[in-house]
Amino acid sequence: MLEILTGTGLAVAAGLNAYIPLLILGLAGRFVDVIELPAAWAWLTNDWVLIIIGALLVIEIIADKIPAVDSINDWLQTLIRPAAGGIVFGTGSATQTAAVSDPAAFFEGDQWVPVVVGIVIALVVHGGKMLARPAANTLTAGAAAPVLSTGEDIGAVVLSLLALLIPVLVIVALVGLVLAVVLAFRRAGRRRQSVEPVPSPH
Repeated sequence: MLEILTGTGLAVAAGLNAYIPLLILGLAGRFVDVIELPAAWAWLTNDWVLIIIGALLVIEIIADKIPAVDSINDWLQTLIRPAAGGIVFGTGSATQTAAVSDPAAFFEGDQWVPVVVGIVIALVVHGGKMLARPAANTLTAGAAAPVLSTGEDIGAVVLSLLALLIPVLVIVALVGLVLAVVLAFRRAGRRRQSVEPVPSPH
């Protein structure tokens, strides 16, 4: 069960931002003693891989906060985020952490299954983000882009850390993320209504 929560938290984070969970996994596997990545995914701890992921993360953070550019970026990320979701679910669910002591017992013999599950989860989250962002930008004349993007980045960091350290709390974080999105859209809708001009009587 903890393996599923670990993989799910990382895959959802990848759907929000492909590079945050990859970077956190790589850094954790490299520098945190209680987290041991499986041999097949040890390349995530390579110096050059971490540098490249970090550089791509900086570009993603900037592009995702600019109205219109964020939508273009989402289209470009349609393959990258699901792929990252597959990688982090497969890595996270097979990673030995303080909470998950025997990950191999869960997916033994079907190593492709967690990768496919991660791809699907990240794709669903990414698809929701792609649909929501243009609507939010339209409702707020672009003001929502940096706010939503910052919230997504923070959510991706929190989900990634919880998935590795306290996977049980991933459920709480996911519920909180959904509520935050709903509240943001309601607030944006009220703001739009308040600024709409009142038609003059004839």
